[in-house]
Amino acid sequence: MWCFIVLLPLCSCLDASIAIKPIFERFQSVIITSGTLSPLDMYPKILDFRPVTMATFSMTLARTCLCPMIVGRGNDQVAITSKFETREDIAVIRNLGSLLLELSAVVPDGIVAFFTSYQYLESTVAAWYEQGILENIQRNKLIFIETQDGAETSMALEKYQEACECGRGAVLLSVARGKVSEGVDFVHHYGRAVIMFGVPYVYTQSRILKARLEFLRDRFQLRENEFLAFDAMRHAAQCVGRALRGKSDYGIMVFADKRYARPDRRGKLPRWIQEQIPDSSLNLTVDEAVQVAKGFLRAMAQPFRQEDQLGLSLLTMEQLQCQEVLQRLEQGVQQL
Repeated sequence: MWCFIVLLPLCSCLDASIAIKPIFERFQSVIITSGTLSPLDMYPKILDFRPVTMATFSMTLARTCLCPMIVGRGNDQVAITSKFETREDIAVIRNLGSLLLELSAVVPDGIVAFFTSYQYLESTVAAWYEQGILENIQRNKLIFIETQDGAETSMALEKYQEACECGRGAVLLSVARGKVSEGVDFVHHYGRAVIMFGVPYVYTQSRILKARLEFLRDRFQLRENEFLAFDAMRHAAQCVGRALRGKSDYGIMVFADKRYARPDRRGKLPRWIQEQIPDSSLNLTVDEAVQVAKGFLRAMAQPFRQEDQLGLSLLTMEQLQCQEVLQRLEQGVQQL
């Protein structure tokens, strides 16, 4: 008896429309909805369908419960960015550490910080250790780090939540596209602030990525830079969105890279985030970001009742019935 073992190479699907095509074929009406579907016109291209209608909605909240900001420079005016040529820059690494240190002193409970890759996370943490920044952060909060080992990451998450529960506070250093960014919700005190260190561009030298970019260019006339920017901003929004998981929740979202201030980058963020970033928060220093965070947390400390949302983000049965009557009247007028 002969036994042959055939090793097949693992391939990645280049055409995302293959996965969703059976759904379109089976159901007459399909609604695709998410808080991070931005920009909308990109999805019909990469999923190869023609939408009947597309709509983007703002958040309906009784109070401004999110505080997004872009930190583009340190207090020494050195630009903050995760560009490859600056990743070994001591001044940039020091400013990133200063941002986390200062926020850990004013933000209560949990802070989640995302890096663009595991390699960037490890090199930055090693530099912070040498500079004494980690020791200073630990005076304010405990530090936990996501690794590529699933068991270690699960243990870190568990201990992180325990530290937040007991009032000690904690910082969780994670990676965009990792386990924490994909399926973990940091509700309420588990994520009072989320920091995105850098722009999470995918590794561009990957053969799989190059093949997919070539496919998108040939099939949908989608430029490489356009898709890479879309993909990076989608993941950035997904990361910072961990801070807000309900109408009664609130959180700070920090984009720590000067490139987020560019209109072509910022415009790819979800509308509900864009609308909350004032012009004054597009290029903050570390100290300015801390002052904005203090003011936001002071406002969130004021009493807030569930009744304050009635008629705005929550509707009573009477209000729903009134709206239903109005809609019927409008339909009747249109038919006349």
